[in-house]
Formats: sequence, C-alpha cells, structure tokens
Amino acid sequence: MLTLHGLLAAVEAAPPVASAEVVGAALADALGAREVSFLIADFSGQSLIRLSHAATQSDGAASRERWEAVPLVGTPHGRALAEQRIQLDDQDADTRLFAPVTSRGEAVGVLELRLGERPDERALAAVADAAHALAYVVIANRRFTDLYEWGQRSMPLSLEAEIQRRLLPGSYTCEGGQFTLAGWLEPAGDVGGDTFDFSLERDTLHLSITDAMGHTADAALLATVLVGALRNGRRRGLDLIDQAQHAHEALAEHAAHRHAFVTGQLVRIDLRSGSAHIVNAGHPPPLRIRDGRAETITLRPDTPFGIPRARPYSAHELELLPGDRLVFLTDGMLERNAASIDIRTLMLEGKDMHPREAVQHVVLALLKAAGGELKDDATAMCVDWHGGRPGERDTDSGANR
Repeated sequence: MLTLHGLLAAVEAAPPVASAEVVGAALADALGAREVSFLIADFSGQSLIRLSHAATQSDGAASRERWEAVPLVGTPHGRALAEQRIQLDDQDADTRLFAPVTSRGEAVGVLELRLGERPDERALAAVADAAHALAYVVIANRRFTDLYEWGQRSMPLSLEAEIQRRLLPGSYTCEGGQFTLAGWLEPAGDVGGDTFDFSLERDTLHLSITDAMGHTADAALLATVLVGALRNGRRRGLDLIDQAQHAHEALAEHAAHRHAFVTGQLVRIDLRSGSAHIVNAGHPPPLRIRDGRAETITLRPDTPFGIPRARPYSAHELELLPGDRLVFLTDGMLERNAASIDIRTLMLEGKDMHPREAVQHVVLALLKAAGGELKDDATAMCVDWHGGRPGERDTDSGANR
C-alpha cells in the first residue's frame, strides 16, 4: 500500500539526485508498473525531457546522465500538462498513464507509467497523489543538485543567459486563492536584459517586469543591480514608491558613467480589496482583458530607472474586478520583425487558457513570426484576478480546478 508518509520517508533517505527514481520505484512496487519515468518541462516550453542514467560509470559522473526529448504538441504528455488531468493510452498489452507533476500551478513535468492492466479509480488517485508529492520533491531537491536544471536545458545557455536566469523567480507560475499568475521569457540570441519577478505576502502580491538597455553581459549586469535593489527594497518593507526610488538610486550609482537605464513596472495588489497600484518607469503599458475585450491601460510614464529625475515616482491605482486579466509586456513583444503579430488578438485567443499556457502562446507566436530569431528578449506576465477570500482556492493534485 503506497502512503504519502512512506513515500516521503523513502525520499528523505535517498540522495537528492535519486529522489524522482525513489518515487518511481515506490509506484512500481505498489501498482506493479512495468516502467516508471519522470519527464521534466524544459526551458523552451515546447518539450519534456525524460531523465535517466546509465547503470555504470565510464568517463565521469556527468556522462551517466541521459535525456530524451518528447514534444508537447499532439502527445498525451502535452495533454496531461495542459489539462492538468491524468491521461490514459491503451495499447496492445499495456496501458500508458501520464500524470501531471504540479505544485501551485507550476507544471514541473509529467510522470509516465506503463501498466499491465487499466488502473481503477483507487490506483488513479494514488498516482495523482504521488505525482503531486513528486512536484514538492523536485522543487525541494533542486536546491541541492544541478541535475534537474541540466535536464531542462535542451539548448546550452550563454553566460549572459545564465546570469539572466538567476534573476527570475524560482517558479514561473503561482496559483493563490484570489489570483493566478504566470510569466515567460524568451531570450534573444544576444540576451537583452529582460526580467520578471513576483512575491506573495499574507495580504499583498508583488510583481515586477523590467527591461535593461543594451544586450549581452552589460544588459545582464544592469538587470542584476536593478532586480537586486528591487528585492532588497521589497524585503525591507519599503512602500511601492520608495522601492522604485531605492532601485533607481542603486542603478544610478552603478551605471552613471555608462548613461545606462532600465525600464520597468512595479505592481502591488491588495488581496483584500482587489486594488492594484502600479509604478511605470518608462515601460510599455499593460493590457487588461475584461468582459471579452482587450484594452490598453493608460499609465503616465515616469523616467526609467537610472536616468536623472526631476520629480518623484508616482503610483497609479487600478481597481480589479473578478474575471479581469492583466498582461504585462516588454518591448521585445513589439519588435519590428514581428510586425504581423497583433498582441491583443493573441491574448483574446488565449483568454480561456491558464495564464501558464497564455503567456507561452503569445511568446511562441512572436518567435514564429520572427522566423525563430528575436532581436530582443520577449517577456510576458499574465495575472488573472478571481477575487473572493484567501481560502477559496479549490485544487486537484496541485492545480486549480
């Protein structure tokens, strides 16, 4: 009998690199599965990576690790991830089962099992619980090993992209009682210094999206200073305008001799009232989808971070209604070699998608229109406002119902 306590006890006793294998072995033993494998979502958003390792070591520990890419589009793996539901595929003598590995909306990957017979409801529930537990296991254990990070890299990262990735939040998705949010960043060939970030307090949701001038390491270093200052100000408890001023002063001191700057938007949403306050530092305006219509939110732009200022930053107030969707973009989403893209139309096409799929939908459409080569980073962050009280989230195996 597979129990959550027994599963977690076995994981704790194993090395971090073997945690997914421990879960797989426990499932195989409990359900008589012939094969169990874990596939982690890669950084492209278009495929999953099946992780495994060779039984014997040849020319070094790293050479033991193996990976296999599985596309998301048109596969049961992709349907399990997008629909957040177990998928069954009956074959000649076996049944393949695909379960989403998810925590608070973060789609970590997919658990795949090959069974000798079609599972009953009790077995399906056990697999769903194990997949949910595996999400927590991977999230906890990736602090101690590069294995999962390595598995997500279907393409090698440049030094600039490595720095940029360290500036992003640990999860690109978060589901709360009153909101669901997701972000996505598609880096250009020469990294353009885009970032997005979020943090959740008891009654407040903090968001930011920024775009550093220039490309490659210079842009990555500017972004590092700004994001570090924003997080420092947030963690010191500064209000929104003081946080913006703190970040501006840090960047101005660092980059004064370079005449460098960063555009961005800082957002705080009061989870009790549904009131949002936004500082706009020279950044493209956000979009709001309400009642099936997309509109641009007019915000007076303040000076970008790092440029000498004549007046203090100002915060714009925006009241949210249940069902609203806010979309924040960087100017890479508006780049000239993708002029055929209508962002509003794309966001309306994806209005019924989870924010996790919606941001990927619009960024990948831009990438396709640009012929697969972006001149600037393209970043989108999407926030759905549900309203209500904090405890009203209804979940199933780590994702909103």
